[in-house]
Amino acid sequence: MKVNAAIHRAFEIGRIDDRLYAAFIEHMGRAIYSGIYEPGHPQADANGFRRDVAQMVRDLNIPAIRYPGGNFVSAYNWEDGIGPKEDRPVRLDLAWRSKESNQVGINEFAVWAEELGLDMMLAVNLGSRGISDARNFMEYVNHPSGTYWSDLRRSHGVEAPYNVKMWCLGNEMDGPWQIGHKEAKEYGRLADETAKALRQLTPGAEMIVCGSSNDEMPTYPDWERGVLEECYENVDYISLHKYFGNSSRDTLNFFGKVEETGRYIQAIAGVIDFVKAKKRAKNDVYICFDEWNVWYHKRAQDSENWKSWDWPEAPALLEEDYNFEDALFIGCLLNEFIRRSDRVKIACIAQLVNVIAPIRAEADGPAWRQSIYWPYQMASLYGRGTALRVSVDGPTYNCTVADDVDYLDVAATHDEQAGTVSLFIVNRHLDETADLRLALTGFEAATLIDHQVIEGHDLRATNGPGSEPIAPVKGQGVAVEDGTLGGALAPLSYHVVRLKV
Repeated sequence: MKVNAAIHRAFEIGRIDDRLYAAFIEHMGRAIYSGIYEPGHPQADANGFRRDVAQMVRDLNIPAIRYPGGNFVSAYNWEDGIGPKEDRPVRLDLAWRSKESNQVGINEFAVWAEELGLDMMLAVNLGSRGISDARNFMEYVNHPSGTYWSDLRRSHGVEAPYNVKMWCLGNEMDGPWQIGHKEAKEYGRLADETAKALRQLTPGAEMIVCGSSNDEMPTYPDWERGVLEECYENVDYISLHKYFGNSSRDTLNFFGKVEETGRYIQAIAGVIDFVKAKKRAKNDVYICFDEWNVWYHKRAQDSENWKSWDWPEAPALLEEDYNFEDALFIGCLLNEFIRRSDRVKIACIAQLVNVIAPIRAEADGPAWRQSIYWPYQMASLYGRGTALRVSVDGPTYNCTVADDVDYLDVAATHDEQAGTVSLFIVNRHLDETADLRLALTGFEAATLIDHQVIEGHDLRATNGPGSEPIAPVKGQGVAVEDGTLGGALAPLSYHVVRLKV
């Protein structure tokens, strides 16, 4: 199939916030315990964190991480995770019907995050708790000294405050499954008052209010309107969550769900604009897509298991085995985030290790990179700077969730400081090679730096311990000539093309 495309140096979408490539980790399953933290493991450091997992996280070059939940946070007492470890209580986690040992709390997690250069995005419990506990948590974390909570932190060996700037005001409060579920107006009022209190403690802190748990919720998108009408002037972001699956084994429809995501973002952007106009507000509110990933391989099975098991500690839960098809989908989804980076400023893959994650780790065993690790890494490494508009003229297809879906999915970024343009391209066609001609208007002197490709795998192929066949390799057959990028892109392939400009 022939595809003509074009970018123009002056046709910009907007500046990409580095936090578009953030991550999320929750006290859930084996994400923390035997995921990032496993004292006694051969790869454990002096603090009990796994070096092999840490290196894989470091290689992703992610800027920030959301913690400690998730559904977990809505019944979590943060004070349980501070002080001497031997004195910490074991609690029942109502979200995932398991025991929480509290051996990792805010101070341990902060050590790990600092070691990896990650800014923390902390969530407060607005389910079973409220303003007072959120305020105390921030005081413990951010206040220098001279107060009860700040001096308690110092007594725990942490002299300097963490100065955390990003704060999630609860989690999925629209969901009836959430401990402390609330109606939109009720939650919006609580979020507003909590945000005001927290900003007294940390001026300039960024507040993230809960949007819809997904775009199939019966209250979507009116939930966002109701919440923002109560708290618009005191928040900076509204969160969106969405998980994706292909239980029907319809590959093209699965890929088409990226278009569905674009509609979701566009709808909430419209709600934001409506509320801003209605309130005559001066501030802007952006989108924080702080939970996203493929989740279906073990979802039904594990949903039945965790509802009936007898409160195990760090059980294996939602440990998806991601395949090549999932990697192609994640590449397309990241492209959509780049294309929507004028409205989506923060996005967090959910989760980072073991639980629906790009990294897997066996207890007392090896760690490995799943198929989805690679497009996530490529976008994080090279999808920085400014997003450029891409015009694509080529064959399209219709599916259940969307019409006129381009077989060739393309996103482009311009890093002016580095003097590079990066193109992220997925050929979604099941069996046709794409003959691409992409005009580089304004970048006529561009030269090829690198071409990486993931291709040639069975859609159901996976990576595993000791074997990672799904990974980028050096691409061939792409060249730049007379201001045009051209080449043949195999069916079902993911490409990163980097140009010096």
